[in-house]
Amino acid sequence: MTSRAHAWLTQVIVAMTAATAAVVHADARGETISFDWFEYTGRDAVFEQPLPSGHYRNPILAGFYPDPSITRAADRFYLVNSTFAFFPGIPVFESRDLVHWTQIGNAIDRPSQLNFAGLGVSRGVFAPTIEHHDGVFYIFNTHVDAGGNYVITARDPAGPWSDPTWLPDLEGGIDPSMFVDEDGRAYVLNNGPPEGPPKYAGHRAIWIQEFDRAALKTKGPRKVLVDGGIDLSRKPIWIEGPHLLMREGWYYLSCAEGGTGPQHSQVILRSRSPWGPFTPGEINPILTQRDLPVERANPVTNAGHADLVQAPDGSWWATFLASRTYGDGHYNTGRETFLLPVTWRDGWPLVLERGKSIPAVVKGPDFMDSGAQSPLSGNFTWRDDFGKPDLDLAWLRLRTAERPWFDLKRTPGVLVIESRDALDRKATPAFLARRQQHLSFDASLSMRTPTSSNVAAGLLLFQDEMHWLLIGVRRKGGALQVFVEKQRGEHTEVVASESIASLESLELKVTGEHRNYSFLFRPNDRDAWRLLKANEDGSTLSSDVAGGFVGAVMGPYVRNE
Repeated sequence: MTSRAHAWLTQVIVAMTAATAAVVHADARGETISFDWFEYTGRDAVFEQPLPSGHYRNPILAGFYPDPSITRAADRFYLVNSTFAFFPGIPVFESRDLVHWTQIGNAIDRPSQLNFAGLGVSRGVFAPTIEHHDGVFYIFNTHVDAGGNYVITARDPAGPWSDPTWLPDLEGGIDPSMFVDEDGRAYVLNNGPPEGPPKYAGHRAIWIQEFDRAALKTKGPRKVLVDGGIDLSRKPIWIEGPHLLMREGWYYLSCAEGGTGPQHSQVILRSRSPWGPFTPGEINPILTQRDLPVERANPVTNAGHADLVQAPDGSWWATFLASRTYGDGHYNTGRETFLLPVTWRDGWPLVLERGKSIPAVVKGPDFMDSGAQSPLSGNFTWRDDFGKPDLDLAWLRLRTAERPWFDLKRTPGVLVIESRDALDRKATPAFLARRQQHLSFDASLSMRTPTSSNVAAGLLLFQDEMHWLLIGVRRKGGALQVFVEKQRGEHTEVVASESIASLESLELKVTGEHRNYSFLFRPNDRDAWRLLKANEDGSTLSSDVAGGFVGAVMGPYVRNE
């Protein structure tokens, strides 16, 4: 054989090998797994407390619903939350009584609105603020690491919402909000860097600038309203989440202070002008849990980031974030949305007296409806039989994908998921995520088992790519293997596995009891559950362990092997 012929033959072999590898890779990526249903049951002891007539349970939105903002339009209230790198983003809720909420849509529901590619789980959509004026709803928000501050609008809060209009004057800041004065002038407030170099870590400022609602643009000079916090000499950190409101001739500036952890708080200042100067109230903070004993029963921590709203009957209320913890301050449910009445004393608002615990049962508004708060609070069972052509609003995905990877229309009553790459990079996994809303819960699903060794699938419990638990099934050596896999930091480990007889379908289950998570399986609902792994350390899913801003989510997951 000549050298030229040898080279030609080598090229042919290389090309054929590459083509074969491409086919195998395409087949692996293209394998699908079907899921018949998913079920979640919450059973927290605190939600079993008696509920007197006219009372409600806190939190009003249990689970990963952080950074609440609220507004009122006529006799209805609207509320939004952060979603970070999850999609769809910014859930929009509606209520007539501040207690019973219904999700009516998502403000970020089109991949074209925001780019989530390559973002960390706790980047992206930070604290949104919703406002309503003259028939128009506004959401101001920061898309962290991917564009900055922007505003979107809608006539109908259920959507569709507009594409973002970016606000470059707020560069370097977060948490924008809008205030419209009695004369019609509008202002944007936000957290931003202080004037000059920061004096210490966490030194921030609250800024104000006039806003043109017709053009959706900031205009005129910017001014610092608060430098550092209530008392700069004490080096307060992360003054943020500003909201401006007016009452009886006073402009009240309400801000979060202390960072969104155990030192979190809400502080209040007031002025006769929106431009200041602002004077702190004598009672500050107006909300915190940082001074309470760590060993108290049913602890709630991290309280702050409040937004005040006046009801049609003249009463005032505050939504805010807080976390229900267990053990050494762990909170798998993330930062949740709470509600408390606001009292006014000598011209100043107060959400909760210093030293008092946030109550789990609270007397509601006089106009409160009766009925359960499920599936957003209390104990309940929630089930999705995948019988609708579109996903339930409770489901989230991580980031956005370049092409569809799940299908509800191919076979009615069946969710079909196409396998994608594993959780080892900042892409979009084949994972549908539902929030963990309780410290004690059961979650289960029914699925068809894989037909090849190229794919694994199951029930994933996820905090971020470095902190998750998975009960899954795969084919290994020609047999089915049920396994529990754990990622904590840089370490990935299969903590339990069992080979089982070949089955077409399988049911998987996880039971959580604070930090103890147990994993079970069975062929179908006629069989008893078989324990695969008991009391695995669930603090892997805690926000304080992972270090981010989200809460644990769970759901069906399919990956390439």
